[in-house]
Amino acid sequence: MTSEDLSRELRAHADKKQAVNLQRFFKTGKGEYAEGDIFLGLKVPTTRSICKKFVDLSQSELQKSLRSVFHEERLAALLILVAQAKMADDKMIKTLCNFYLTNTKWINNWDLVDLSAEHVVGKNLFEKDKNILFKLAGSTNLWERRISIISTFYFIKRNKFDTSFQIIEMLLSDKHDLIHKACGWMLREIGKNNFDAEFNFLKTHYARMPRTMLRYAIEKFPEELRQKILHGEI
Repeated sequence: MTSEDLSRELRAHADKKQAVNLQRFFKTGKGEYAEGDIFLGLKVPTTRSICKKFVDLSQSELQKSLRSVFHEERLAALLILVAQAKMADDKMIKTLCNFYLTNTKWINNWDLVDLSAEHVVGKNLFEKDKNILFKLAGSTNLWERRISIISTFYFIKRNKFDTSFQIIEMLLSDKHDLIHKACGWMLREIGKNNFDAEFNFLKTHYARMPRTMLRYAIEKFPEELRQKILHGEI
């Protein structure tokens, strides 16, 4: 199996009408966050189904797909990488993570980050030094900053919150809505595991939080408490 085989299968399911809708949804217009991204028009379940045939694709072939101009081909490469990461031992997950971090230039939309970062970067770094995440959090590249916080979802699911909190603190003054949403989402996930941990963080930082981040973070709170927080009453 090669990247050309993968591309051929994906393009066989292309849908021009769906592609137009996706390009609108993912903000690909001039000046928008994904300016110039091109879609074939596949739905994610279809892409996932095709990827199952290519789980043994080599890194050299994956890199070809990951550098495609077509969004779904990059997504397919990442979904295959995630499948490999889930089966990987310590040595292999390090290799996969290094590959991922070497290719962040092509992991350039929020769905690409969200479906991959925790499973590859998060898994690799769970019991290792986290400095690379702080470096990514300080990047000028929007998607690297999103990778930094979404990677910690792997830790959150295992009741480890410190790295997430540290990165969110770094990103409190970020200007981009997609970072506000990602941080708020991770705070909400922390709250699902440990309400007190999230609430204590919010008490310290909510006044500085972008409104979108705060709204995402407290979305599942009881309505009375949510309103108090929104009105600065905690």
